[in-house]
Amino acid sequence: MPTKFATVEAYRRALTDDQLIVVDTLRALAAASADGVTEHIKWNAPSFCIDGDDRITLGLSPKGAPRVVLHRGVQSKDMSGFVFDDPAGLVEWQAIDRGVMSFASIEDLTHRKNAVGDIFARWMEATQ
Repeated sequence: MPTKFATVEAYRRALTDDQLIVVDTLRALAAASADGVTEHIKWNAPSFCIDGDDRITLGLSPKGAPRVVLHRGVQSKDMSGFVFDDPAGLVEWQAIDRGVMSFASIEDLTHRKNAVGDIFARWMEATQ
């Protein structure tokens, strides 16, 4: 992949067909996760914001699998009292407010699509 993407479309053009299917499915779920969600390139990948605050960022793992990073924006935030329940166990938590989900294939995502959509919607609500 090129080192810098100016637009989401440029990012999409650099993906393989298999990656593109997964990434576009994740983009649709993120876009539908809350009212007022916007998409732009941040950290060289599509990122989804509310009021300009990045919350969900897509990307590729070092092995090329599409992944999602759940976070609370660029700046560190007070984590006292912050909790997020992941009953499906899909998120690998790096910190209390930063988690990663990876998807090996569209079949992998398809089986988890409803749970991922639920996680995205609840994440957007929890991080406001």
